[in-house]
Amino acid sequence: MYYKRSLASGLALLLAAGSVLAAPQPPQPLRAWQRRAAAPADTLLAPPLPADAAAQPPLRRPAAERLRTLRNQHDFQYTDVTDAPASPSLWDRLLRWLWSWLGRLLDTRGGHLAWNTLWYGLMGATLVFTVLKLLQVDLTKVFGRAPRSLPLAYEAGQENIHALNFTDALAQAEATGNLRLAVRLGYLQLLKQLTDRDFIAWQPDKTNQTYVHELAASRPTARPAFAELTRQFEYAWYGELPVPAALYQQVREAQRQFGQQLSGAGRAAPVA
Repeated sequence: MYYKRSLASGLALLLAAGSVLAAPQPPQPLRAWQRRAAAPADTLLAPPLPADAAAQPPLRRPAAERLRTLRNQHDFQYTDVTDAPASPSLWDRLLRWLWSWLGRLLDTRGGHLAWNTLWYGLMGATLVFTVLKLLQVDLTKVFGRAPRSLPLAYEAGQENIHALNFTDALAQAEATGNLRLAVRLGYLQLLKQLTDRDFIAWQPDKTNQTYVHELAASRPTARPAFAELTRQFEYAWYGELPVPAALYQQVREAQRQFGQQLSGAGRAAPVA
């Protein structure tokens, strides 16, 4: 009897619980993370910014003169590649062929030998020329070049200045109007005076510039005047320039004054 009442009580409780579960439940408030998860995607973005109400700034253009100046500058002149000539000119093709031919020629063994020979030959010739100039060698004699011979009343070869009678030779040259020869004789007389005072060492094969340098080393103050007399002599004699009478008097007077300066430096023979 007891068991029957217990079973009936249990069944009653089960039926009551089922009815409770089957009844509609009131809605529960959602938490924050549940609300974010359930919200639409577009509501998660930041709200749009309001439109800019400020007015657009005015555009400024450069001055017309400034634009013209920039257009004329080379850096701003662009050339379209489509404007270039379609094919190179005849001159460009010729140069291209020439350089190509030289490149192929120099790439050969014979080309290398010829180029080295030419290069070292030029270097050697330059070195020899420089040494000859430093030694003050007369290159006109080295290459067989000499002044053109003119008919003179006096033999003007490699004179021995110690064997010449300058007074008679000068008088004869002036009397015959051979003033170029007279300028030469006056210059040779100055060389004899310089040699007698050991200012220079005269030799028939020396150049005039050698005497200028020797005088600069022994008597520097006399060098400028002697260099000018040397220049006048070379223009008149080797340059074969005509010497008018008035010009000859000026040159001869300068030679006399220089000779007198040498006489003042020591005993010397008078200059004619």
